Amino acid sequence: MYIYNVTVSVDPAVAEEWLAWMRETHIPEVLATGLFTGHSLLRVLTTDAEEGITYSVQYKYQEPAHYERYRAEFAPGLQQKAADAFGGKFVAFRTLLQQM
Repeated sequence: MYIYNVTVSVDPAVAEEWLAWMRETHIPEVLATGLFTGHSLLRVLTTDAEEGITYSVQYKYQEPAHYERYRAEFAPGLQQKAADAFGGKFVAFRTLLQQM
């Protein structure tokens, strides 16, 4: 199994709104692509809260081709929606993981 991990540091002023948006809008849209088998939404506890509240969103997938299709066909539009909703209020970085 593979995991597409998105680590996001969110401005505390919008953290609750961002979290609700992730749960109600963004994560369901990502899962609706049909390319992921599940997800986890986690709060990172080892960061400085003054610099932002940090979350890890992990999407599970079976084949590398699933992620590649997501990245090519869906990611740009979904990332733009996040920028439109919370531009300048978060920083994200992405990693790919393989479960051993």
